[in-house]
Amino acid sequence: MNKLKRLLGFIWILLALLSAYFSVVYFGLPKITNPKGSDDLVFGVIIIFILMPIIVGGLFKFGLYAIQGLYDDKNKN
Repeated sequence: MNKLKRLLGFIWILLALLSAYFSVVYFGLPKITNPKGSDDLVFGVIIIFILMPIIVGGLFKFGLYAIQGLYDDKNKN
């Protein structure tokens, strides 16, 4: 089970990288560069500077902890 947890740690880090890419490329930058109005600009800034660091940081840290073995079962019988 511990090996599975460590493998899933790599998957969490991969998800963090993918979510960072998609948040910037597909959600953030198109909204910021849209000349239509300030509503899109505010939404893009919120995604890039507020939501993306929280989401990516949480996924990355969770994956890193899993790789380091902090979620391993300590009670081996």
